[in-house]
Amino acid sequence: MSQMKPASAKVSKEIEDVQSSPDTRHIAIDKVGIKDIRHPVRVRDRSDGEQHTIANFNMYVSLPHNFKGTHMSRFVDILNRHEKEITVKSFKDMLGEMTELLDAESGHIEMNFPYFVMKAAPVSGVQSLMDYDVSFIGEIHDGQPQMNIKVVVPVTSLCPCSKKISDYGAHNQRSHVTVSVRTTGFIWIEELIELVEQEASCELYGLLKRPDEKAVTERAYDNPKFVEDMVRDVAARLNADERVSSYVVESENFESIHNHSAYAMIIKDEESEQA
Repeated sequence: MSQMKPASAKVSKEIEDVQSSPDTRHIAIDKVGIKDIRHPVRVRDRSDGEQHTIANFNMYVSLPHNFKGTHMSRFVDILNRHEKEITVKSFKDMLGEMTELLDAESGHIEMNFPYFVMKAAPVSGVQSLMDYDVSFIGEIHDGQPQMNIKVVVPVTSLCPCSKKISDYGAHNQRSHVTVSVRTTGFIWIEELIELVEQEASCELYGLLKRPDEKAVTERAYDNPKFVEDMVRDVAARLNADERVSSYVVESENFESIHNHSAYAMIIKDEESEQA
């Protein structure tokens, strides 16, 4: 029968840090990290103060040519530290914390989540939730963070040409207007959603009664928009907002009489504006 060694005889051995070992290939990596990790977050809500939701995160840092790997567990550790409300400021803080903890020159975080807005139908006033796809996208280089807010807003678009040439009716479709903005001041998610909805042929609702359905159908008919009109009208509103320094506006109309989509995009880049 073998005898157990006394505790004093045990030798503690330090676990080797393989990731930090040198790499001899001399090839730097632009982005390395974790992708598609879900985490509960609390996002600022204009109506109720905060909204609990589930976000999908992509988190990356750059890796110098002389290091073998990065410490993947530290990305998860950063998420677990931020159970509190997520704001534009706290998101930027996460970028700085990530690059500092992982000793990286640059970093990138994408946070995508469903965001819900309670809306009242235009005639009956019946309330229902509408969901929107929202993303916070942040990058940091040499300690300088940059932050974009991206919102996908589903709306109705009605074709001006169809209305003009038809004796009655006009074809319409559901469209997705995607707005990505970089701001110099605070802006609510709801503000971006409302801006887009106001420039569409008509906005969408989760629940409509018959009088509401009549109202939204007629509103769309009275407010026809080409895909080009949609992006130009949204861009004009963003140009007038001093808080918005740059943006990308896209509209995809899922055509009801074609088996393809109509698409348009406008980009305003703050660097090109200064040139």
